Amino acid sequence: MYGIDEKGTEHNLRFAAENDWIADLGSFYSEKPSKLFIEAIEPSTILQIEKQDLLYLFINVPKFDRNFRVIMEEKFIELQNRLLQNFSSNAHQRYLDFLEQYRELALRLPNTQIASYLGITPEFLSKIRGEKLSK
Repeated sequence: MYGIDEKGTEHNLRFAAENDWIADLGSFYSEKPSKLFIEAIEPSTILQIEKQDLLYLFINVPKFDRNFRVIMEEKFIELQNRLLQNFSSNAHQRYLDFLEQYRELALRLPNTQIASYLGITPEFLSKIRGEKLSK
């Protein structure tokens, strides 16, 4: 999931690896066009649900409501941790944390997307990777 700024630069917000999911809930609940893009970079299963159908499931299937809430709470905590990390960690530490969180996915993503997620240039990411390999 990424946004594009006024200069045309992509800013990756998050990735969804196997058995994970991604959605723009702000757009979903506000029923306004999204400012974000979601792009499948590998074969994926795409699911779509109408807002009234999701609300119906929340009301009529308590287990679904509970599971959805737990997943959303976990994603919210993940976002809080990512924000704190961006404010308080250097690029090298952010890269190490990225590898820990997305170990398998990191091998399949282009450097440009990883660098965008970390808030650095692809060239600086290459430098960090080079330093990591030389240690």
